[in-house]
Amino acid sequence: MRQRLQELQKADILVGIPSYNNARTIGHVVRAVRAGMAKYFPTLRAVLVNADGGSKDGTPQVVQQATVDLDTLLIAQRRDNLFKIVTPYHGLAGKGSAFRTIFEIAQELQVKACAVVDADLRSITPEWMDLLLRPVLEAGYDFVAPYYLRHKYDGTITNTIVYPLTRALYGKRIRQPIGGDFGISQRLVATYLQRDVWQTDIARFGIDIWMSTTAVAEGYKVCQAFLGAKIHDPKEPSADLAQMLQQVVGSVFMLMELYEEVWKAVEGSQDVPVFGFRYTVGVEPVYVNLGRMLERFRLGLRELAGLWEQILSAELLQALREMAAEEPFRLPDELWVRIIYEFALAWHAKVMSRQHILRSLTPLYLGKVASFVLQTQHSSPQEVEDRLEALCLAFEQNKHYLVQRWQ
Repeated sequence: MRQRLQELQKADILVGIPSYNNARTIGHVVRAVRAGMAKYFPTLRAVLVNADGGSKDGTPQVVQQATVDLDTLLIAQRRDNLFKIVTPYHGLAGKGSAFRTIFEIAQELQVKACAVVDADLRSITPEWMDLLLRPVLEAGYDFVAPYYLRHKYDGTITNTIVYPLTRALYGKRIRQPIGGDFGISQRLVATYLQRDVWQTDIARFGIDIWMSTTAVAEGYKVCQAFLGAKIHDPKEPSADLAQMLQQVVGSVFMLMELYEEVWKAVEGSQDVPVFGFRYTVGVEPVYVNLGRMLERFRLGLRELAGLWEQILSAELLQALREMAAEEPFRLPDELWVRIIYEFALAWHAKVMSRQHILRSLTPLYLGKVASFVLQTQHSSPQEVEDRLEALCLAFEQNKHYLVQRWQ
């Protein structure tokens, strides 16, 4: 890789793709990137970096072999200036370590703009490259977050916790703060590399929220890019997402401590510019096992009550017990907001092992998702967004509770 970098010396754009056993989908991603570079940035020198975590299914070979026929795309300037670098990453297993490798190469090549995209995307198009990179190259933005349409039950950690909580904390309405596909400026790449997070849990599942929060909290210029549908390998909400939930929420809580002087002073929230033409698209359905989610919530209420007594107020626990017996099941927004804020407070105060605190959140999260499913089974996409907007406003309106009790 070092020899390859010496040969290249410098580049204008870098697109990074972290991967692990993505041979089935990564070929399409590489072809979309290549077509996007040829179509939208034909005069710029571009580099594609695949940072692989030791795939056993031939992912690196697929990247090397992926090609696209530019003639069929009616691209007038058929200059193909995309160079490929396929390299393993080192450090903790996880997306963050792959990002570190991508960012180090970007800094070495002194690129003007960097984009990262997931390897399991099936809906990526060449236009994504333009939308993620041009705001950085031509409009002076440092961080471009994705804005896409997803099935109402895809991204439940984002919808029920991460988006409403980070919006209330930092006052910016970034709809997909852990979306996975971003555009980044040269100076923000340098900031990321200077931070000592690469040997922590952030280097696993927490990297996306760390990148988004760092950009917002430190005053970098941020925007969003409308990318249409995100069709990837979805995870059913009642499947074993416990580890991801713990690491993402743990990262949010850690960032709350780091930036507490920032978020304490924030009231309400503001829109963030969205670039790109918005349109309606179809999305793939996500199967939801409602019975299993409710079963795990009620099991947690029986088996974790003693632990929750150290995290949640007696009033809140009593409300949960009463609600669990009601039909139809419903976990109100105000109750959910109080739960998340009290978990953040317990994590901050270290009332017990922080890992125990985070693990015990899973049944409550499943209860909230089950409630959301029951409320939105027959709702249109716009009605679902309205429902999520109401949840976000509940987080904002009750933020004073968190601020008052934080110390």
